[in-house]
Amino acid sequence: MHGPHLPVSPALEAQLPVSPALEAQLRAWLAEDIGRGDLTAPALLGRQAEAHWIAKAEGVICGGPLALALFRLLDPQLEGRLLVADGAPVATGQRLLEVRGDAAALVAAERTALNLVMRLSGIATATAALVGQLAGSGVRLADTRKTTPGLRVLEKYAVRCGGGLNHRLGLDDAAMLKENHLAWAGGVGPAIAAVRSSSPWPCRVIVEAETAAEAEAAVRAGADGVLLDEFSPAELTSLVPRLRALAAESGCGSVVLEASGVAHDQLSAYATCGIDLISSSAPITRSPWLDLSMRFTPLLA
Repeated sequence: MHGPHLPVSPALEAQLPVSPALEAQLRAWLAEDIGRGDLTAPALLGRQAEAHWIAKAEGVICGGPLALALFRLLDPQLEGRLLVADGAPVATGQRLLEVRGDAAALVAAERTALNLVMRLSGIATATAALVGQLAGSGVRLADTRKTTPGLRVLEKYAVRCGGGLNHRLGLDDAAMLKENHLAWAGGVGPAIAAVRSSSPWPCRVIVEAETAAEAEAAVRAGADGVLLDEFSPAELTSLVPRLRALAAESGCGSVVLEASGVAHDQLSAYATCGIDLISSSAPITRSPWLDLSMRFTPLLA
């Protein structure tokens, strides 16, 4: 006999809508693992099972709706519910989701679902730890374009679940002028002018500055943002007020000032420098997976 039905939690699942494009990606990931077919399936033929996930470490969960979507791609009749919303902290041993359905489908989707959610939850957990260093300062933590090909949107979603801010999603999202752009264009002003002349009017232009002179030139030329790369807290404490004053004098309005090249354990030292953002690739490039486990209970026919 089966137990009571597991109600679906639409409010939790709605956090991450599974678009047609994302569904196609999920199908491809399942196909990568299943190949020509799960060779263990005959041992489970016709069986029903229920299972639940638990956290084996403290962290921040991310990707629960994706897990349910993966299971349902193999068993459209699957019953399931999320017990923890994406972005919520979890404790060791805490239940995260419950599912009931075809045993072969649950086993076949288990590893793909766990791998994806553990990866995304690790990013969310690492992001939350860095965001904690900036608590109360008003400075936001932003990600970078250092992402895994094919996983960029989901990894950036994980950063958001950890309390971070997304930087540009791609090269078409905003213009960031770096050392080579400035050299080839003949300086900060010509580089900004070239981008402005060929881009849609809402386009934001950011200049990466390695010196105070470059930062000041970017503000004078009307950059929307200046990325201050590898400046010390002392240097920024002196430079930031000058850049704010220069923006006001130039009539360029506000400018977003961002620090990069900051060691992941030094964020709090930068929180009082007057900057707006700190960008870091660490949550995506250096985070360990959050350890999760799936526990099965066979059901009598």
